[in-house]
Amino acid sequence: MGAIDRINPVAAAVYFLAAAGIAMFSMNPVILSLSLSGAVCFFFIKSRSTGIKSHLYSLLLFIVMALINPFVNHNGVTVLFIMNDNPITLEALIYGIAASAMIISVLYWFRSFTEIMTSDKLLYIFGRLSPKLALILSMALRFVPMFGNQLYKTEQAQKAAGLYKEDNIADTFKGKTDIFSIIITWGLENGIITADSMTARGYGCARRTSFSLFRWRKGDFIFLAITAALFAASLWGTMAADFAYYPAIAFSEADYRTVTGFTSYGLLVFLPSIFEIKEALRWKYLKSKI
Repeated sequence: MGAIDRINPVAAAVYFLAAAGIAMFSMNPVILSLSLSGAVCFFFIKSRSTGIKSHLYSLLLFIVMALINPFVNHNGVTVLFIMNDNPITLEALIYGIAASAMIISVLYWFRSFTEIMTSDKLLYIFGRLSPKLALILSMALRFVPMFGNQLYKTEQAQKAAGLYKEDNIADTFKGKTDIFSIIITWGLENGIITADSMTARGYGCARRTSFSLFRWRKGDFIFLAITAALFAASLWGTMAADFAYYPAIAFSEADYRTVTGFTSYGLLVFLPSIFEIKEALRWKYLKSKI
């Protein structure tokens, strides 16, 4: 368990909303570069066991989305080349790269969010406000790995029974379609069973009490205060950082306000990585003393 895992769930949720929220509503390349770097760095630290294939999919998605924009959007004054009488402009390419960076960074932030914010933490946050919403969120996050495991089991069972063939494209497509149909049926059936089970237990019939091990500590308040301060400084600074892609790339000159905003957001996105690295170094130091 890392340093961020021990942070109070409310403080952790506020952090992820702050880090991803600024990136979601900004197209400034500096902000997006910082967001992508911080999100990928933290995800690598927290998910060392994740296969390289997962990151290759993200890289492929980034490249595809970046290249789509200049072929569908022909705005801009710097023409790189002409294809089918349509100009491919530098401004459209850069805009596509920026949009791809925003989407991938937000995806990485929420991938880390799903790893840290377990079902018991979501119940802790939403249980008192809306038990039904807490149940839906926890079930949704739990259903994602269950869906992947069931997909793997179904595919292996189909192969073992000789029903799944990969001899040609048609057989592969039919096999994938059958597996997808089976998984969808399993998911719907599992949802109905879960709903009936919760109804039988009387969930939602009366005001629900809950027990939680999560408590607010001094470190949680400090982490929340740092997050709030960096978020406010980032928002204040980045609102003054104008950047235009069309018709030509133009940006405002850097001043103390924009520099403060970029620096604050850089510290914000790398804050959990700093905490995790500090925890790892402290742990190695303590082990060396044994």
